[in-house]
Amino acid sequence: MNQAQAPATPLQRWIPERAHAWHQAQPWALGANFVPATAINQLAMWQAESFDLARIDLELGWAAGLGMNTMRVFLHDLLWAQDPAGFKQRIDQFLDIADRHRIRTMFVLFDSCWDPEPRLGPQREPIPGVHNSGWVQSPSAAQLADEAQWPALRAYVEDVVAAFAHDARISHWDLWNEPDNQGGGMGYYQPREAPDKIARVARLLPQVFEWARGQQPTQPLTSGLWLGDDWSPASSSLNAVQQVQLAQSDIVSFHDYSWPERFEARIAQLQAHGRPLICTEYMARSLGSTFDTALPIARRENVGMLNWGFVDGKSQTRMPWDSWLKPYTLQAPIVWFHDVLHQDGRPYREREAELLRQYGAQAGHGQ
Repeated sequence: MNQAQAPATPLQRWIPERAHAWHQAQPWALGANFVPATAINQLAMWQAESFDLARIDLELGWAAGLGMNTMRVFLHDLLWAQDPAGFKQRIDQFLDIADRHRIRTMFVLFDSCWDPEPRLGPQREPIPGVHNSGWVQSPSAAQLADEAQWPALRAYVEDVVAAFAHDARISHWDLWNEPDNQGGGMGYYQPREAPDKIARVARLLPQVFEWARGQQPTQPLTSGLWLGDDWSPASSSLNAVQQVQLAQSDIVSFHDYSWPERFEARIAQLQAHGRPLICTEYMARSLGSTFDTALPIARRENVGMLNWGFVDGKSQTRMPWDSWLKPYTLQAPIVWFHDVLHQDGRPYREREAELLRQYGAQAGHGQ
């Protein structure tokens, strides 16, 4: 067994050779961030009372028809705390459906975006005309502020990762989505955030990597950069959270919703870190990030691509971010911000569907 194939020792991130060997053995990742149209957030998607297997099966079938082979899916620590066995059983059911459609899953364990006060139970209805009006953070502001609650977060990470650490249906573990985000909602949620949120996250994030890596998963670990202008190794502007992300990720992931020139420059900055790349969020049409401009660059550079939004639904991410300041209640935006399909499966733009099928044919599917 050569060095690139050797199993990682506990608590040690993959060496670059292993990361590249793993990456070269995978199909080119093409897909989307996934929540079914019937769910407003992660809790609604996964809670037993609203876990909609039929809808998930339908939508993942549409994804497979577009050539997608990877979906990024958000979990939540409160779901595990409520019912660990039931939650893991629903994860397994989801993975079975995705696998039948030859789609692998990147699970996201924590998320710093949107509402910092998540609650189990029935979730509210969408705010009319507002982008992602019901999405919730994990951990909550209260959990993040109280370090006495961090052992419960550790138990969640260790149990979920251990349960699926050798599962070929999972492509990656994305440990924390935009950990240095101050909530979103154009500043709406910031007053409800934990005090010194970013400093607390900077202390917790390396522990999350340690907890997950301690389960010796066969899938790579990552947490994606999204903020700032310079992500190169020589950058002096990386914050403490970003430094952890780059120091601990087996595969470097990032978000980019900008014009193709900036997207290309981002890739060049990150390639200098010497690890494989996957863009886990892109495609905001009115900002210049589109399938027809981004996919040719990513394919050429062998960067995996997962766009935000799949089927237009309760998340309402066809609305732009500024809908938090001016809700689109009288008239929907002429150009959809995110999302690919209408609720009945019709493409928003047939040309986009053609492009996805074209690149999907080149990408291949997971094993």
